[in-house]
Amino acid sequence: MTVFNVTSFYPTFFIFVGIPGLEASQCWIGIVFCSFYIISLLGNLTLIIVIPSSSRLREPMFRFLLFLSANDVFLSTSLTPKMLSIFWSSSKSILFDACLLQMLFLHSSTSFESGLLVAMAYDRYIAICNPLRYSSIINDKFIVKVIIFLCSRAVILISPCLFLIKRFHSFKTNIIAHSYCEHMAVVKLANGDIRVNSAYGLMVAFSILGVDVILIVVSYCIIFHAVYSLPSKEARLKAFNTCTPHMCVFFSFYALAIFSFLSHRYGKLIPSYVHIILSDTYILIPSMLNPLVYGLKTKLIREHVWVIVQNIKEFSRH
Repeated sequence: MTVFNVTSFYPTFFIFVGIPGLEASQCWIGIVFCSFYIISLLGNLTLIIVIPSSSRLREPMFRFLLFLSANDVFLSTSLTPKMLSIFWSSSKSILFDACLLQMLFLHSSTSFESGLLVAMAYDRYIAICNPLRYSSIINDKFIVKVIIFLCSRAVILISPCLFLIKRFHSFKTNIIAHSYCEHMAVVKLANGDIRVNSAYGLMVAFSILGVDVILIVVSYCIIFHAVYSLPSKEARLKAFNTCTPHMCVFFSFYALAIFSFLSHRYGKLIPSYVHIILSDTYILIPSMLNPLVYGLKTKLIREHVWVIVQNIKEFSRH
């Protein structure tokens, strides 16, 4: 396998390091990540099967959850198999265009997921603060518009990152000190002025993650104010419980995303292997936790999963 380390070449492929500084431990780390991936697949595929098959899970909240699960399956599957091949075998290379495609999948999926979390926060806001108008505001037409907008936002904002990378005529090296094709990890390899790429990446991050975090925080501040204004303690507890899964998913997703983003640009004192591990878990942990959180906290989902398990047991006996 050819490794380039000159200042006047255009790579046909890149080579992943995996986790710099922990090459000897990558096999064991891969086992942990593979476990996360399997749990994520099983949990999200269960929701994808359960939600459409139950007439009791037709509320908009569950429609959004269905899209969230499908996105998590797509995101984790587009990155994890290649990541595991880096940890467990000598298959560490990726074609240049395939790297850009992986980058598009990664950042588009995280953008889509962030937008879904905003939509789900808005859904809870309307359900608690304006329940009489809920069915007229949050309906199938609204959901279709939200999904189209989120897909369009992801493509329109993320695609220019790829074209800005393609404009470079040479790269310093074809070795990526990462486990997948993250935007800045690839940009830093370019032999040229990367300020435009870096500035555009910051603008996209603020336009997506920054704006979405602000909208979600504002929504929940209004929700909590409305909840604590309810006269009945039982009503307050019920309203708060409907928000708990969303808040858990919100914190798990954005805490890892923001830390990964900031450490990649400003965390020079943070060891590179810490940043890479956090970046990898940022992809796997939220997608693994989402079905567990919603499955454990949502009674209707638990009941329907139990019915399916009982049916499988009955079928196996016969």
